[in-house]
Amino acid sequence: MVVSGPRRTCATAQRVLDLYARIFDSTPLGEDEYVISADEKTSIQARCRCHPTLAPGQARSMRVNHTYGRGGALAYLAAYDLHQAEVFGRCEQSTGIVPFMRLVEQVMGNEPYASAKRVFFIVDNGSSHRGRSAIDRLPPGSRTPS
Repeated sequence: MVVSGPRRTCATAQRVLDLYARIFDSTPLGEDEYVISADEKTSIQARCRCHPTLAPGQARSMRVNHTYGRGGALAYLAAYDLHQAEVFGRCEQSTGIVPFMRLVEQVMGNEPYASAKRVFFIVDNGSSHRGRSAIDRLPPGSRTPS
C-alpha cells in the first residue's frame, strides 16, 4: 500500500519529531546514535563595498557608500547535530548531489560520527537528497530507509 497526501505527511512529520526527541521506531536512541539536520542555502551573494565607510567626525555623521562590487553567488551547506550542538558548514559554487555528499563526508569523517552505531540525517525534499536514489548513494551499511 502506498501512503500519500495528509497521512503520508503526518507519518513523515511524526518520524522527524521522534528523531528530534531521540526516538526511532518507538525505541530511544543510544549514546552512540546521532541526529543531524542538514540544509542548503542557495545563491548567497558575495559582495564588497567599493569605498570604505567613513567614521563620524565633528559635525559630520558616518558616511556609508552603498555601491558594492559583486563577487558571485555561493551556496552554503550546513549540518547541525541536534543534541550535541555541533555545526558543520561549507561554501560551494552550487548545490547538488556532489556538494551535498561532500557535506555528508565532512560530518562522517569526524568522531563521534565516524564510529557511531547510527547517524540519522534529516533533510528536506531537495533534489540532491531526495528519495531512494539519495539513500543508494550512501556507503553500504550506512543506509536507513526514509
